[in-house]
Amino acid sequence: MTERIPEPGEGKRFLAPETLAPPAGYSHVVEAPAGLLLYISGQVPLDRNGELVGAGEIAAQTRQVFENLTAALAAAGGSWSDVVKLGYFLVDVAHLQTVRAIRDEYVDAERPPASTLVEVSRLFRDDVLIEVEAIAIKG
Repeated sequence: MTERIPEPGEGKRFLAPETLAPPAGYSHVVEAPAGLLLYISGQVPLDRNGELVGAGEIAAQTRQVFENLTAALAAAGGSWSDVVKLGYFLVDVAHLQTVRAIRDEYVDAERPPASTLVEVSRLFRDDVLIEVEAIAIKG
């Protein structure tokens, strides 16, 4: 089993079992010690006033989504280093490279969270191209 070694005191292990295909930009398994769980609802590219950011632009929408996730984590006393799982909902999976490039500005790209990506026919509004939810463990 291939294992990425956690930093001292971190306690998380990022695993890529040899019995599974090598992961491309995510971890198959993140083992984390017991702590306070944070479930962050799916965030969409709306600013604090509820206005859409980046109409028709996946990069601008993705950046706003990750800024919203950052704010949600901070409100609960968490940070990106606490995130163990991300769930992505994209209206066009062809945007994956753009989404990952922006995600890598927020997460440790050498030890990325476990993740799931689903292409959907639409989100709650026709002008929203992406939604991302997160699970984090503080402690």
